[in-house]
Amino acid sequence: MSAARYAIGIDLGTTHCALSYVDIEASDGEAVRQEVLPIAQLSGPGAVEELSLLPSFLYLPHESEFVATDLALPWSAATDAIVGELARSRGAATPIRLVSSAKSWLCHAGLDRRSALLPVDAPPELERLSPLDASVRYLSHLREAWNAKHPDAPFDDQDVTVTIPASFDPAARELTAEAASAAGFASVTLLEEPQAALYSWIQASDGAWRKDVRRGDVILVVDVGGGTTDLSLIAVLEREGNLELHRVAVGDHILLGGDNMDLALAYAVVRKLAAQGTRLDAWQVRALAHGCRAAKEALLGDADLASFPVVVPSRGSKLVGGSIRTEITRDELTQTLVDGFFPEVDAAERPQTRARAGLSQVGLPYAQDAAVTRHLAAFLGRQLGATAELEGFSDAIPDGASFLHPTAVLFNGGVLKSELIAERMMKVLNGWLEAERGEPARLLEGANLDLAVARGAAYYGYVRRGKGVRIRGGTARAHYVAVESAMPAVPGMEPPIEALCVAPFGMEEGSEAALPEQEFGLVVGEPVRFRFFGSSVRRQDEVGTRLDFWDEDELQELEEIEVNLPAEERTPGAIVRVKLHARVTETGTLELEALPVDGSERWKVEFDVRGDGRDDHPARADA
Repeated sequence: MSAARYAIGIDLGTTHCALSYVDIEASDGEAVRQEVLPIAQLSGPGAVEELSLLPSFLYLPHESEFVATDLALPWSAATDAIVGELARSRGAATPIRLVSSAKSWLCHAGLDRRSALLPVDAPPELERLSPLDASVRYLSHLREAWNAKHPDAPFDDQDVTVTIPASFDPAARELTAEAASAAGFASVTLLEEPQAALYSWIQASDGAWRKDVRRGDVILVVDVGGGTTDLSLIAVLEREGNLELHRVAVGDHILLGGDNMDLALAYAVVRKLAAQGTRLDAWQVRALAHGCRAAKEALLGDADLASFPVVVPSRGSKLVGGSIRTEITRDELTQTLVDGFFPEVDAAERPQTRARAGLSQVGLPYAQDAAVTRHLAAFLGRQLGATAELEGFSDAIPDGASFLHPTAVLFNGGVLKSELIAERMMKVLNGWLEAERGEPARLLEGANLDLAVARGAAYYGYVRRGKGVRIRGGTARAHYVAVESAMPAVPGMEPPIEALCVAPFGMEEGSEAALPEQEFGLVVGEPVRFRFFGSSVRRQDEVGTRLDFWDEDELQELEEIEVNLPAEERTPGAIVRVKLHARVTETGTLELEALPVDGSERWKVEFDVRGDGRDDHPARADA
């Protein structure tokens, strides 16, 4: 471990970024000295302001829109793209020049995330950015803001942790690490956001967390942020008289959050204006969605506020003042957000799906069902057996239970700052528990939902030095590689496959696993496919476990990769007898090595980080 002065934690969020840090030298045990960095950013033309949050928006101005001095920052004279508060406010009026939700695009497996595609509806003359480039810009801004405030403690000399959703796949994890490297980070550790939120709650309690949780607790972390809903379960165990925290499950990657809610409010306003005879075009609806974000935050943050004004820029010349003025009332907010996104449903309900259209616009793969409570019901139902093999949890669930019963809940994410939404979530969950004779879950109070993830990431950097309280976890899923059976050709039938477990559930990042003495045939010198699978429910499988059949909900196929492994001096298409070795990197990427039985070569395959499956750019394939 380096001799860094500070442990820095960065929340690379969908709608906001934040940076917190722990002074390692001034901290001792659980007595931690921690601060949040005021981030210098443009709040207006020529106006620099230090704010605790950096909005995750990037505005691409027209060349005549500003003069050079308008865009100067403490560390640069001018910039070709604006990041932060000014980007958000300017983009609300000109959305076709605004890059937003880059984090959600970064995990979109159906697109090449290095391609310049944002903003998706920008005019042809506008030079676009890739989701990766946008992430690099946010991280670079944070690095420069730190160096401007701490010239005696350069960013590159510190211990840096960046957070990601627990449900990020290996490709999105690797891209996040790549963005950090491109932003000039000397090194980076990745941490799952729900764990970071719990770390923050632990640190903020000044040691009192041990009174709020007890052995046998199952903590449900519900993180509803700007772009995603992230669900995790953490069990509380006791070892040698000390409480330990173990992450036992994470949910699927659900693109459902504050962005969806802003759009829902915008369409509610569209319908209201249409009833009054005013129709908006697509450009105005996008601008309206940004205005609805401000209305949502104001109404959810102030229970005494009855309504909030919304202004829609006009594209016509007949309207006085050049804009359309309306308002969002508290009743409209409640009906649209609380009842629409957090309905009171039964624990047996599941997210609704529909047949997709054959053609669609290029966009994010949002969840089809907007009900967060249905996604929660599905998650808890799927994880019924998550704690079955843990010591002290055998009697935790009543006979006949249909879902895992949490005993405590920790909220995270800006959406859950609303008491209205938080109360609805607890009411629904405790209604499910009561129906199955379970004890009501208690809410863990005291979390700072805007800054918890950044603060928790910084505390984790401190914990990694052997101080404070550590949450045990490892990989959130078991990982498998497909092995094709050797069989004669049969018309109309592909050879069956087995799923070989190469990384079991909970395998620690940075650890390695040699598979048992099994030999496989590796095709070299010609394009081949590698298929990978993941499972969040098969916790009992060990390295080397081979599955010849499985239920649909047991394994989910991940990104397939195409690769041409070097043949060296062998004939192209040769089949080499190999043994396998697996490693999970510090960033959570699975590396699979093939070692020849009668040679010294080493072939390494990693998960694809492009997601476009093109032959001209194989996944990591080294010999």
